[in-house]
Amino acid sequence: MQPSFVKYSLPNGMQVLLKEIHTLPLISHWVWYRVGSRNEQPGQTGISHWVEHMQFKGTELFPAGVLDKAISRDGGYWNAMTYLDWTAYFETLPAEHIRLALALESDRMINSFYDPKEVESERTVILSELEGGKNDPLSRLSDAVQEKSFDLHPYRHEVIGSEEDLRSITRDDLYHFYRQHYSPNNAVLAIAGDFDIRQMRDMVEQYFGDIPSYDFQDPPIERDAPLQGERLVEMGGADDTAYLQVAYRAPQASHRDFLALLLLDSILSGPSSLNLFSAGITNKTSRLYHRLVPTQQAVAVGGSVAATIDPYLYDITVTLHPNSDHDTTLRSIDEEIERMQQELVPAEELARAVKQHRAMLAYGNENITNQAFWLGYSEVFDSYEQWYLPLMDTLGTITPQEVQRAARTLLRPDERVIGKFIPNRKGGAA
Repeated sequence: MQPSFVKYSLPNGMQVLLKEIHTLPLISHWVWYRVGSRNEQPGQTGISHWVEHMQFKGTELFPAGVLDKAISRDGGYWNAMTYLDWTAYFETLPAEHIRLALALESDRMINSFYDPKEVESERTVILSELEGGKNDPLSRLSDAVQEKSFDLHPYRHEVIGSEEDLRSITRDDLYHFYRQHYSPNNAVLAIAGDFDIRQMRDMVEQYFGDIPSYDFQDPPIERDAPLQGERLVEMGGADDTAYLQVAYRAPQASHRDFLALLLLDSILSGPSSLNLFSAGITNKTSRLYHRLVPTQQAVAVGGSVAATIDPYLYDITVTLHPNSDHDTTLRSIDEEIERMQQELVPAEELARAVKQHRAMLAYGNENITNQAFWLGYSEVFDSYEQWYLPLMDTLGTITPQEVQRAARTLLRPDERVIGKFIPNRKGGAA
């Protein structure tokens, strides 16, 4: 019987994951590069994201603007995104047009133009994006908390980069970074949808098999020691809303404690969806919602967990009610965390958290783009077969004791960063 899923590597080192899904005549095609802000050197923050922009500026075979029209004409859509550990490009389109996606991605893996005029045009676009983030108080606060949470690791930098670096990066810097990292031995090809695996293997070989690999290794990434003492970020601005953010170091996604943290987060602040294409579900059953919103300490509260290669952050973000203040709300958060550290989570509450995550995974699997997303995404930080496929079952094996241990070891007041945005009419920062 023909298998519905295969994973293998091409001779040039490109990892390939193929999954047959015949529910709809669609195919979602992804190329993931193992490069993101984690791989950027000092003076070049934001270069991964900028390279992603340049990859839409065309090749000799596919000039800029041609692909937008071609993909739209064929009833498809495409996009790209850059994150801490990866840069990804995808096309979802009718199955009979899959060769368009294969041809496009194999071509721009090696043949992208980096026209100096386009470089300068995108510099303006990205600086505008950066300025937009600076005008958002919560975005500014989150950036500052993230930077304060690390001393050495490049996770301290925002994906978009710093203004100083974005003004100094050159066309040659961008092209050199592209040629170093956009190599088949640094890529994962993930395709899901309505196709025959044997035929798709032949097409993958045809389009990607002859691309030469590039032997390049980034310098070693510096690791941070545990935080020694609580750190504080205070920021002011001409805004009417006060925000509070509390960030703790979180384990890498491949560690079992990461799954315990996922369930802890569901119980404490509401479930975080790891899937960028799948909406989360209500957090009104969470402890912090019940503690903060009905009592008018907060207008909104939520947690955030990200699946990363190295230990990153778990943060709780609160939009304060006008009648509340940062210190009162922080005490309430600490009391709820202390309760999780001192008392085992009741079995029914843990079961509900497991059910919430299983529901989000199930909803995501109804979508071809989501299924292709998970193929490549989980492979970047772990393994699709060993991490994602058993995830629904693995979550059910997490015990109340593991959740309590995660609360005790991860949510320590002496190993966290507290961010406060304090509105004022004159603006400014502290």
